[in-house]
Amino acid sequence: MGKLLSFVKLVSFSLFYSRVAYAAIGPVTDLTISNADITPDGFTRAAVVVNGVFPGPLIAGNKGDNFQINVIDNLTNATMLKTTTIHWHGLFQHGTNWADGPAFVNQCPIASGNSFLYDFTVPDQAGTFWYHSHLSTQYCDGLRGPLVVYDPNDPHADLYDVDDDTTVITLSDWYHTAAKLGPAFPPSADSVLINGLGRFSGGTASDLAVISVEQGKRYRFRLVSLSCDPNFTFSIDGHNMTIIEVDGVNHQPLTVDSIQIFASQRYSFVLDASQPVDNYWIRAIPNTGTVDTTGGVNSAILRYSGADEIEPTTNATTSVIPLAETDLVPLDSPAAPGDPNPGGVDLALNLDFSFNGTNFFINGDTFVPPTVPVLLQILSGAQSATDLLPNGSVYVLPSNSTIEVSFPITSTNGVTNAPGAPHPFHLHGHAFSVVRSAGSTEYNYVNPVRRDTVSTGNPGDNVTIRFTTDNPGPWFLHCHIDFHLEAGFAIVFAEDTPDTASVNSVSSAWSDLCPIYDALDPSDH
Repeated sequence: MGKLLSFVKLVSFSLFYSRVAYAAIGPVTDLTISNADITPDGFTRAAVVVNGVFPGPLIAGNKGDNFQINVIDNLTNATMLKTTTIHWHGLFQHGTNWADGPAFVNQCPIASGNSFLYDFTVPDQAGTFWYHSHLSTQYCDGLRGPLVVYDPNDPHADLYDVDDDTTVITLSDWYHTAAKLGPAFPPSADSVLINGLGRFSGGTASDLAVISVEQGKRYRFRLVSLSCDPNFTFSIDGHNMTIIEVDGVNHQPLTVDSIQIFASQRYSFVLDASQPVDNYWIRAIPNTGTVDTTGGVNSAILRYSGADEIEPTTNATTSVIPLAETDLVPLDSPAAPGDPNPGGVDLALNLDFSFNGTNFFINGDTFVPPTVPVLLQILSGAQSATDLLPNGSVYVLPSNSTIEVSFPITSTNGVTNAPGAPHPFHLHGHAFSVVRSAGSTEYNYVNPVRRDTVSTGNPGDNVTIRFTTDNPGPWFLHCHIDFHLEAGFAIVFAEDTPDTASVNSVSSAWSDLCPIYDALDPSDH
């Protein structure tokens, strides 16, 4: 479970390791969801925590493992919701669509005082993932954490020396007001947290995360955006980063000096700790709010073993080799599905975005969660889009077909069709080939980046993705800015509805979720 995992356990209390790194749990484990007051940036607020901590603990396993994660709901604060669900972001859940997590798409929420076992296998994926509540805006209040699936036969293994609990880096936006009590669309976060620690503008010099390295070693860092809204420009003073993995997909090594990472995306990069022994600033600059690092905001510390335990004095430099998504090339089977020409697929869909000041719409419909989960509707006999709720938001896709989806962003008289861009769109149950990326007008069918969350860019962009329908079940496609999802910026792909029931066997515990939830008083939701 990582090259040095047994070694880590032996020296978990060593000062060599970051004091904010918690030991990994899993693949068989309990996750207890509860409320607690936390102070990650010098400001104390009530939050949703996992096993008592924020971010939630690293869940880890190996490729091929059976994950059995028992989620225990001990929530008591109705403001942040007392029910919950968990999504395992990036895992395909083939045959276990019921375990994917989105409330009212794949399950009813787990009631407070109850538990639910997510039991799924990861047969053919490895890489960097994460988990989060998929009920309303609950993950913004704290229910989010990293998940890593290690590959004992990692094709990039010769590029690094260390890959363990201490090389996971999480980025979170943090709000001093609970999501349900703040504005529907917060203009910016109060702080940015790196590995759960940070500072806010005008606040105190609270603790920052320290990531420790030894000179001469090569580290596989796993960068995870747990963001609810902003994207971040990530860099480490004085160091380049060689990207080797994108959203759980191995890619050809690409060296950059900054990474723009959108909500829910992940990158593994190799850092060669070859600089003089010292402290170096790690920077994660959001696209909204405070966009500098004055006073240590938006920052953490890279500390070489032997350096003084002080804050860095390094200076930011202009990025000269920033990540361009179009430079990322998959390591294996790089060609996009379908024929290498426009429209060379079995089914092409164009998603027309709009916004009325309150809700987002896709092709004229805003997503309103149904009272009966889409999966349960299918298992109960509904097969066609006209029979599935919410009406207009469910698209039935044929099996074993190539699909193309386009996300045009337009502007009319200076007003964009989807305010708050760029919008990162995530497809559940799949990785996809991005045949046209944001900022580019070129179409690449030969070797485009393959990932599960893509920025749809700004006015003038027409980001286009392709995938193959090889995973029966209803899969959410939505903006991963959680406040936008709450405002209806989503659709459901009901893939291969005739085979959904036979491929996805559900348990009696899953079947019991809806009757238990439906019997709750609304104050207990």
